[in-house]
Amino acid sequence: MIRIQALFDFYLKSSIHVALSVYALVRMTQFMFEIPYDESIALFSFFGTIVGYNFVKYDALARAKKRMMRNELKMIAILSFFSFLAVGYYFFQLELVTQLFSVGVLLLTLLYTLPFFPNRRNARNWAGVKIYIVSLCWVGVTLLLPLVNAHQDLGHDFFIKSIQRFILIFNLVLVFEIIDLANDDPHLKTVPQQIGVKRTKILGLLLLIPFYFLELLKNNFIQKQLVVNLILVVMLSLFLIFSNTNRSKYYTSFWVESIPILWWLMVVFY
Repeated sequence: MIRIQALFDFYLKSSIHVALSVYALVRMTQFMFEIPYDESIALFSFFGTIVGYNFVKYDALARAKKRMMRNELKMIAILSFFSFLAVGYYFFQLELVTQLFSVGVLLLTLLYTLPFFPNRRNARNWAGVKIYIVSLCWVGVTLLLPLVNAHQDLGHDFFIKSIQRFILIFNLVLVFEIIDLANDDPHLKTVPQQIGVKRTKILGLLLLIPFYFLELLKNNFIQKQLVVNLILVVMLSLFLIFSNTNRSKYYTSFWVESIPILWWLMVVFY
């Protein structure tokens, strides 16, 4: 039982679970825009997420050479290395324009992680901007890159889906910020720190209204998506409402990050 628990924790800590969420959203984009399955962009996004998230989470820890997570960190580093090789392989399978856009997303990720200016914090620690950078990165990877690689028109439907995808990720991050409120540095000025937990929940719930009804404005309207999106909105609303600082780490690291996966599975099996 302990071994299974350790494997499950490694699955979460090594960012495999969040990478599956990104993969699911890429597949959702392909479904919504009727794009045939493209292995190169789907797996590029999957392995790229493992590399990116592990770099963000463990770069400082690895450089500090702390002993506490030595063995586990080594395993994560090995996984990240092989994932990096996979990213390199799939990168060269992408269209040239997609490669250029992916470099742009990479630069945004590096800005989030590394201090580019002397005596300055990285963007992750800039007051109030973390949630917007994370949301933009997810929109870029899960929506923009698949469409660009498939030579899709970035027109009206792309604009609508960009707003919806941004709102979805914004709300998911809100749950994380509520859970982490007691541990976050006050200088981060997260949404709950600025407006309080109650107002943060109200904000998230209100944002789900345009998220749902924007679907009606799409040119390529898919009727069954209204049912699937309604279930998604209900799930996300419940996670928002019941989020608090006393929740288990699995509340966000597993259950909340499972929402994109469940969304995609609903489309597949509905």
